[in-house]
Amino acid sequence: MRMRKNYTMGKDRYYFTIKSVPNNITIFRKTKEAAVSAFRKYKRAGKEIEWLGKWNGKEFTESANPVAT
Repeated sequence: MRMRKNYTMGKDRYYFTIKSVPNNITIFRKTKEAAVSAFRKYKRAGKEIEWLGKWNGKEFTESANPVAT
C-alpha cells in the first residue's frame, strides 16, 4: 500500500491545484506574481487547474481566479 505524505499548508502562500487522475496535485508559490505566472503556464499547456488563493492559516483569501492576459 502506498503511504501518503501529509503536510501542513504554509501561512501566506498562494496555492493552486492541477486536476489529474487519479490524484490532484497542489502547488504553492511564496509570492502572488510567481503563483500567477505558474498558473498561467499550466493553463497554456492545457492542464485543468483550479486557483485556491492565499492561505492565511484558517481559510483561503484572494480566491478569485487571476485575470487572463
